[in-house]
Amino acid sequence: MRLFTRRARALGDPDNPVDPAAVADEGEERTVRIARRRFARRQWARRWLAWRRVLGAAVLLGAAAITVWLVFFSSVLAVSGVQVEGADVLSPAAVRRAAAVPTGAPLATVDLDSVTRRVERLPAVRSVDVSRAWPDRVRVDVTERTAVAVVAPGQPGGAVRGIDAAGVVFRRFASPPRHLPVIRTGTRTGSDALAEAAQVAGSLNPSLAAKVAFVRVRTVDRISLELRGGRTVLWGSADDSSDKARVLAVLPRTASFYDVSVPGRPVIRR
Repeated sequence: MRLFTRRARALGDPDNPVDPAAVADEGEERTVRIARRRFARRQWARRWLAWRRVLGAAVLLGAAAITVWLVFFSSVLAVSGVQVEGADVLSPAAVRRAAAVPTGAPLATVDLDSVTRRVERLPAVRSVDVSRAWPDRVRVDVTERTAVAVVAPGQPGGAVRGIDAAGVVFRRFASPPRHLPVIRTGTRTGSDALAEAAQVAGSLNPSLAAKVAFVRVRTVDRISLELRGGRTVLWGSADDSSDKARVLAVLPRTASFYDVSVPGRPVIRR
């Protein structure tokens, strides 16, 4: 504005002609002032950007520290209970006792692997999955074993025990369920032979299982089916059980003894 005023005065006064050098100096001064202001603004913008980054990092670190404290050290996210899913044979209370999860401890610090191992020791448990159910629960999903047969008691008044296809005895029954075959063991029947008999019982199709009074096992390859009506089927081991069942289905019903231990060469005795 000052430059234009001076120019106006100079032009309006013939006694004071325009000095080009003075005009040039004033233009340079104005340019320098503008450049300085722009430089100052850029410097301020750089400083603000740097401080903003520092402030953002400080906020993030603070939030992380608060989160760590809340999750790992405070009682805000502490364990208040255990949620059990899938328990049928077992009671949820029995699963909780086996899990032995410490209440009041931070949920993030619970050793899930240790909880898993403790629950897996329950005979009725085939598999288990343990997880954190935020904000304050441990979840235990149990898959129980399925009985394919029952083991007859070795003495009068003894317990009837359920056994799964892997040969694991895992539960007791007050009396043998009607839909499950009964396994009778000998005095020297070992656990491997019992497991083999369980595989045989589990492989029987429903129509054949309905005809079986009980499964007798002596050794791993000396397993027989005692059918209702007094007929006996020498089954052998659990190998090729599906083939043995198909062969037995087409053999004459008039025999009293069947040997399908080698399904390609069945033997019958009347």
